[in-house]
Amino acid sequence: MHHFFAYISRMKHIKRWGLMRNTQEENIKEHSLDVAVIAHALAVIKNTYFGGRVSPERMLALGIYHEVGEVMTGDLATPIKYFNPKIKKAYGEIEEMALEKILRMLPEEMQGEYEKYLFHEGNPEYALVKAADKICAYIKCVEEIKSGNMEFEKAKNNIAADLAAMQAPEVQFFIEKFLPSYALTLDELN
Repeated sequence: MHHFFAYISRMKHIKRWGLMRNTQEENIKEHSLDVAVIAHALAVIKNTYFGGRVSPERMLALGIYHEVGEVMTGDLATPIKYFNPKIKKAYGEIEEMALEKILRMLPEEMQGEYEKYLFHEGNPEYALVKAADKICAYIKCVEEIKSGNMEFEKAKNNIAADLAAMQAPEVQFFIEKFLPSYALTLDELN
């Protein structure tokens, strides 16, 4: 018996933004779909407007699987995860062990296919997924502030600065052309 997919289905139980009051809770399963959609879009933008040669389908898969390790580790809050280099390194090692254990839940013949989505250190393509992850964090802040939750204002400002500093033209394109829509109401979108 193999538990890989049953384990992944439990991503719905891992809440994000655990140290902050949320008007709308978000789990890592929902978040991973959002990241996959935006990573796919960033690949399409890069290929269409900036001469890229990135597989949008690969970005979808990387986005879907980018938080799988948190099924075992939970979602460690950013201020804790990056508190100092020792904690960051130790948490990285814990994440790596969790991913290895999850990968071994597949039949050996299937592990190679999933390994390339679970382990992405040093993969330059993964930068698009990290950018999509950052954009999703910004969107979460916008949505919380729209709901009157000002606890997300500082995070929104910090993330906006991180996004502005990114040198990737596809990220800046997304920010300029698509990100403002997230602040609109449904009536305004229509």
